[in-house]
Amino acid sequence: MSNNVNLDPKKDKKVNNSERENKTSFSMIFRLSPLIRITLLSLYVALTLPLPFLARATSAPVSPNLLWGGLVIGLVVLYGVLSERVIVDDEKIEVTYPRWVPQFFRQGWSLSWAEIKDLKLRTTGQGGLVYYFITHSGERAYLLPMRVVGFARLVKFVEEKTGIDTKDIRPLAQPWMYLILLLFTLFLLLIDGWTIVTAISTVS
Repeated sequence: MSNNVNLDPKKDKKVNNSERENKTSFSMIFRLSPLIRITLLSLYVALTLPLPFLARATSAPVSPNLLWGGLVIGLVVLYGVLSERVIVDDEKIEVTYPRWVPQFFRQGWSLSWAEIKDLKLRTTGQGGLVYYFITHSGERAYLLPMRVVGFARLVKFVEEKTGIDTKDIRPLAQPWMYLILLLFTLFLLLIDGWTIVTAISTVS
C-alpha cells in the first residue's frame, strides 16, 4: 500500500508558484479597429496632400517644404493617437500607447477592477453616446474605449469583473459608417490626383 504524499516541500513550492503565475498571467489586448485606422489616416492624407503642390503652383507665402514637414509631423501624431491599446487582465483594465508616443501628448491610464464603481452615460457634441468609468473616490472619470476590435468581448469582460450591467452598451460608430467615409475618401484621393497633376503642369 502506498501513500501519495509528497515529502519534498521545494517541489510543492514550485507547483504553487506555477499555478499562481498561470492565474495572474492571463490578459487580453484590444487594438483600434484597422478599418478606423485606415479610414482616418487616408482621410488625413486626402485632405492635406495637395497643399504643398498648390502652394508651389500659386507662389503662396508659405514654403512647400514647410508644409511637407508639417504634414509628416501631423501624420506621425495621428498614427500615434490611433495606436491606442486596451489591456485587460484579472486585476485591471489599462489603456496604453507605444513608448515613442510622449506621455505629455497622449497619456494612458490604468484602473483596478476594485476601483470601478459604475459606468456613466454621456452624450457627445455630435449626438453620440459614450461611457465613462466612475471610481469609488469620484476624483476622475475614465473613457471606456469604444472603437476597438472585439468591443463586445471587452464589454462582457468588464461586466464579469465589475458586476455592472452592460447589455445596453453599443459601439460609438458602426462599421458601415466608416465604410461610407472610406468610400468618399477614395473619391477625394482621385480628385487630389487630378489637382496635383494640374498644379505640377502649371509650374512646368
